[in-house]
Amino acid sequence: MLKKLFQSLRSPLRRARPVRSTPEILSEHQHSLRRGQFSRYAVSVVERLQNAGYQAYLVGGCVRDLLIDVDPKDFDVATSATPEQVRAEFRNARVIGRRFRLVHVHFGREIIEVATFRANHPQGDDEEDSNQSSHNESGRILRDNVYGSLEEDAQRRDFTINALYFDVTGERILDYARGMHDVRNQQIRLIGDPEQRYQEDPVRMLRAVRFAAKLDFEIEPHSAAPISRLAPMLREIPAARLFDEVLKLFLAGYAEFVYDLLLEFDLFEPLFPASAAALKRDPEPTDRLIRLALASTDQRIAQGKSVTPAFLFAALLWPALPARVAQLREHGLPPIPAMHEAAHQLISEQCQRIAIPKRFTMPIREIWDMQERLPRRQGKRADLLLDNPRFRAGYDFLILREDAGEELGGLGDWWTDYQDCTDSERRRMIRDLGTLTSQEEGNGGAPRKRRRSGNKRRHAAPTGE
Repeated sequence: MLKKLFQSLRSPLRRARPVRSTPEILSEHQHSLRRGQFSRYAVSVVERLQNAGYQAYLVGGCVRDLLIDVDPKDFDVATSATPEQVRAEFRNARVIGRRFRLVHVHFGREIIEVATFRANHPQGDDEEDSNQSSHNESGRILRDNVYGSLEEDAQRRDFTINALYFDVTGERILDYARGMHDVRNQQIRLIGDPEQRYQEDPVRMLRAVRFAAKLDFEIEPHSAAPISRLAPMLREIPAARLFDEVLKLFLAGYAEFVYDLLLEFDLFEPLFPASAAALKRDPEPTDRLIRLALASTDQRIAQGKSVTPAFLFAALLWPALPARVAQLREHGLPPIPAMHEAAHQLISEQCQRIAIPKRFTMPIREIWDMQERLPRRQGKRADLLLDNPRFRAGYDFLILREDAGEELGGLGDWWTDYQDCTDSERRRMIRDLGTLTSQEEGNGGAPRKRRRSGNKRRHAAPTGE
């Protein structure tokens, strides 16, 4: 009995990836990286700090990505210099952050992010000390400005593949956590005890999913095991921070894969509770619409086209809207006021989880409002709708709904044809609508018609408007 108890207490430590006291040093002959592959500004920041007597290395995503032939989007530097010392070396530097103080060194549009080596948090020390980290009662880190050594910094990093340090002088890689092993084996592995690391910062669960999707890696089993159980901790994360994380998840070109992983690890519900409820209530149509929207987003990004978060959030939240409208209708609200009130409630509730800025919530409501207005085409309404700045987004969303299986009586085909018609043909199409009853209009109906051969109907895709 005692032996089993002792083994159970030791097992998390055995499973955790330890950080060596001395790194494995890979010479230039043991890896493919060369200093010329990195941003020249990042290299110059490292060299200037080294010349000033500080330790400095390129670290994290830029090292990891170049090892697997992915172009880095940014370049990070880790150094023994404090933020104030870094700022003193660069006139073009600015200290940012509160929970995690960093320095941004500006070179035109390029920003090199410089972070001081971090250390583990002292336990039981005076939390009033401004240089100390503090935790809340669930273990989440509230401040993280405890500075330390290079070895301690490696210990504090989240994943082994992000704890690789590149020395630009000798073109060496310093590997404290066998990150090169995990790069070669395409694994996402937390440094330290996974449960403790997730409790320190639950956003690490989202980062694990994001890296797995971006790099097409597997989340190592022990790092994956606690995620579903700890997923509700995401509700403790500030809504503004989750907005930034969700954009990173869904607007980087692999949104559909991210969606699969969020569902697999029960992370979708803490982010989108109303949509998750719709997914349980009507799984097939809800999943179809969300998946189509995400696939379209990925396609536009792959083509170098712009996307807007408003369209994406409109699609993610739309499946939750009909039930809310129906509930308000049962309480006596007419269709259009019920739609507007349901949209207001749904967006307000979602913003409690993910702080969607007003510059996106307004277009979301306008896209949804267009779904009510597009069926109403008599007289001059159709031409007025065509001139509406939100028509294109509303039309794309209508096509998305039809492609996902919503039966709208050919409304998308009608609008596709109407955009391509001459003025005389448009007048004929408007006259042909005379057979519609007002009830059919209110339900978004349209006369059934064959799609014209060779028409130019667009596939629904988030627009950049």
